[in-house]
Amino acid sequence: MYDVVLLTLGSERDAPGGCGSGGACCGGATEAQTDPTDQAGPTGQTDTGQTTQADGDAERCATERPRVPVLACADALIARGARVETVTARSDAEIDAVLARLDGPARPDGLTWPDLDGKTRLVVATASDGQLRAVLRRLVRRYAPAPSRRPADLPGNRTLPDLPPVAVLPLDPARGGTHRDLAAQLGLPRDPAAVAAAVLDGTARRLDLLRNDGGSVTLDGALLGAADDAGRPLHWRARVEVDDTILTNGDEPLLACAVGNAGGYATLDDVTLLTAPDPADGQIEVAVAIPVVVRSALGRKRVRLEVRRARGRAVSVLPREGKVPYLDDGVEGELTRKRSWWIEPGAWAVWSI
Repeated sequence: MYDVVLLTLGSERDAPGGCGSGGACCGGATEAQTDPTDQAGPTGQTDTGQTTQADGDAERCATERPRVPVLACADALIARGARVETVTARSDAEIDAVLARLDGPARPDGLTWPDLDGKTRLVVATASDGQLRAVLRRLVRRYAPAPSRRPADLPGNRTLPDLPPVAVLPLDPARGGTHRDLAAQLGLPRDPAAVAAAVLDGTARRLDLLRNDGGSVTLDGALLGAADDAGRPLHWRARVEVDDTILTNGDEPLLACAVGNAGGYATLDDVTLLTAPDPADGQIEVAVAIPVVVRSALGRKRVRLEVRRARGRAVSVLPREGKVPYLDDGVEGELTRKRSWWIEPGAWAVWSI
């Protein structure tokens, strides 16, 4: 039978630094706190292994004691004969201590590698996509080898091995409705008993992962842009390039840029930005929304919104002026320099029925 760890991210009020440390919750930090040397790229380069924090302050984390869904899931697992432990992690180090249980046997090359056939399974209880991302980010930091130690058995289109599957236990049932979280988009179970069944009887569904050169990861997507106090979008400029396709060179005003792995940022108000984001197709879908002034036959001016789209393996966004606010898996941040995202096909996985 399986050993199951039910992991909840604790409130930063309970410990200095909070879950994610660095003064930020859920593995988040401001752009200024990100180590510029901690970068990686789609050509097989990974981060330096230094402990830095992701861009953007994450949402405040979960509660001080296990929530009702966690206890209900534990009861359902125990009823099936599983050995269950509930853990509340309030720092990256405490998250890492849980993830160490997923390590595989020692390798001749000395790399820390996941055990995909192990008897320990992980359930992440999440109050937000940012919390799930925090755990995946620590998995990447644990198992992604440095460029100088890249093993021969690593796929050529990846910078890290297959990560161990995780089960997702949403703590907010409402997020499955109008404002859908990633679990709802993926059609994952939300009922604690159904989550327990997925852990014990389900299959591992492999999904794409976005890494970025700020040292973080993205599961759903990112939306760049901002609005004023009245809700009107603000103009900004940036060069946006997808593989070899330039969506804008930075001379035109932008209203928004969406970087999509899944569909969380597919629309903005009533405007469709991303047409077919698929978290398992091995590609990033990117869109920019550009206001264009046109004249009618009578000479009257009006503004229409032009949406340009491209798909590829990697995208870079280079701000031309000032700071560009963004949301990345629901976590707020500000972009002040070039940021690149690239796809890691099938790198992570969820337990599903």
